Amino acid sequence: MVTQAQQSSPPSKYPGLSFRQGPAEDLSFIQDGEIDMVIACQAAHWFDFSKVWPSLASKVRKGGSLGFVGYKDNYFVEHPKATKVFDYYCYGEEKLGPFWEQPGRNRLRDLYRDIVPPDNEWTEVKRIEYQPKLEGKESGEGEVLWGRRLKLGEVEAYVRTFSAFINWRDQNPERKPRVEGGEGDIVDEMFDKVVESEPEWRGEKNWKDIEVENEWGHVILLARRR
Repeated sequence: MVTQAQQSSPPSKYPGLSFRQGPAEDLSFIQDGEIDMVIACQAAHWFDFSKVWPSLASKVRKGGSLGFVGYKDNYFVEHPKATKVFDYYCYGEEKLGPFWEQPGRNRLRDLYRDIVPPDNEWTEVKRIEYQPKLEGKESGEGEVLWGRRLKLGEVEAYVRTFSAFINWRDQNPERKPRVEGGEGDIVDEMFDKVVESEPEWRGEKNWKDIEVENEWGHVILLARRR
């Protein structure tokens, strides 16, 4: 990630920009009161806030800003039956549910509601949230900021990047995906059931080319240093 950032933001174009790798809990390389803004994208659910809040209190200047951004599950907006099957395979106890890393995943799924900036250090706290509907074709609660139309084949490839699937695969090496000549892994099984759940998809040989509108549940937590 640092290499990618350096390549897209070369020193010749941004001479004052530098990158450091380290845990959020240790900002000792920064002088007190030097931070104008701290941003964490898809990361705050892993923080140890018993250490992070005191660290940020000393490093962020008065009036400085904080922004934590997180996104969770994608739902098929126009296909509630497929969404229900998809959600079951992602979180069912006999499916991928036990393979998510905790407590981070549940903290993210709860839209960071247990991440509360201390009142004596932070003000102007604001939460921007969106929760898709598991059932029904109407939009969910809040303002949609993460949405995209994808082919089912692209969603399948996306699921194979889930940490839960990586953990499942490591523990089930005998379950080879069909693309590798196996009888199918849990993602193959998932999409068999997803396609079967929607009458207009059932029996479709080219189901990977079917386009679906996706919405992700997400949260943006904002605050300003007192």
